[in-house]
Amino acid sequence: MERPARLCGLWALLLCAGGGGGGGAAPTDTQPPVTNLSVSVENLCTVIWTWDPPEGASPNCTLRYFSHFDNKQDKKIAPETHRSKEVPLNERICLQVGSQCSTNESDNPSILVEKCTPPPEGDPESAVTELQCVWHNLSYMKCTWLPGRKTSPDTNYTLYYWHSSLGKILQCEDIYREGQHIGCSFALTNLKDSSFEQHSVQIVVKDNAGKIRPSFNIVPLTSHVKPDPPHIKRLFFQNGNLYVQWTNPQNFYSRCLSYQVEVNNSQTETSDIFYVEEAKCQNSEFEGNLEGTICFMVPGVLPDTLNTVRIRVRTNKLCYEDDKLWSNWSQAMSIGENTDPTFYVSMLLATPVIVAGAIIVLLLYLKRLKIIIFPPIPDPGKIFKEMFGDQNDDTLRDRQHQ
Repeated sequence: MERPARLCGLWALLLCAGGGGGGGAAPTDTQPPVTNLSVSVENLCTVIWTWDPPEGASPNCTLRYFSHFDNKQDKKIAPETHRSKEVPLNERICLQVGSQCSTNESDNPSILVEKCTPPPEGDPESAVTELQCVWHNLSYMKCTWLPGRKTSPDTNYTLYYWHSSLGKILQCEDIYREGQHIGCSFALTNLKDSSFEQHSVQIVVKDNAGKIRPSFNIVPLTSHVKPDPPHIKRLFFQNGNLYVQWTNPQNFYSRCLSYQVEVNNSQTETSDIFYVEEAKCQNSEFEGNLEGTICFMVPGVLPDTLNTVRIRVRTNKLCYEDDKLWSNWSQAMSIGENTDPTFYVSMLLATPVIVAGAIIVLLLYLKRLKIIIFPPIPDPGKIFKEMFGDQNDDTLRDRQHQ
């Protein structure tokens, strides 16, 4: 019984020694909440929260701040007294912040203090819908949208945009209408550096009179990219294969693109589509002319028929997050024997005339042939009338002379 009592005493001494150092509150104790939590918006969609350290925090505590957004998203523990987030302000965004003495999330932080952005002003049904932006050929961005349900048909819309290479917010000047859609395009080429993985474009659409609710969008520059169509330079046959050579659209590396080659055959009237992830050709025909060009070999193409080739491209996930936007088809190029269609058109027009003439000649010939084969039967009454009629006339003349 003495040994367990001694062990309990030693354990109690260890607990007292561990918790009494310095005479202050333990670092793991719950700290006071942060103070002066505020929120502000920079640019168009950059939200910044700032706060001051808690009052009365333990001197032995190396303060860390635990924060997260609505529904405990994007949890973060850091020593900074600020946090920012790029988010479309189409709804209220809230951040909760608490202080603690450890980077361990399992430690209990202080009471969480919350601060939210103000909700957007205006009727939600007045905001534009289907706001979408596409970066065309890494040269310009085109945004389109539909009017809100509760908006006037003569509403004058304004689009503002901002990205990290701009010193200020700019207004898009080129607003146009395409059917029910409204759009605006602006140049987008002058980024600060070539590695734009972390860049995005902030967009807001509203009206000049302030009668509709603003609509925000954030477009990452690694998605929604649509290249221009490629340009076919050359087609030729060799060893029963068709070789296609083309140049990529400007501003893109070959490794960042995937391809689709379409071959239409005039004889079979079929269309074959080939998906190309890596386009390479080992052929002497391309020696000395490979710079800036892409090659693909299409097997099993008939050289004695007309073959028409088109190509389109899209970005791949090696360089971009989005691989769904195909370019338009390139201008078609043909190779092979092209039968002159003039002969077939002439025959098509002349055939009805020839057939009609043949029918007329045949009808006339059949009529004469019928007369020869089936001659008309003489009328006996007519014959007797002619015979006896002549005799009666002679008898009457003889009597008159007598």
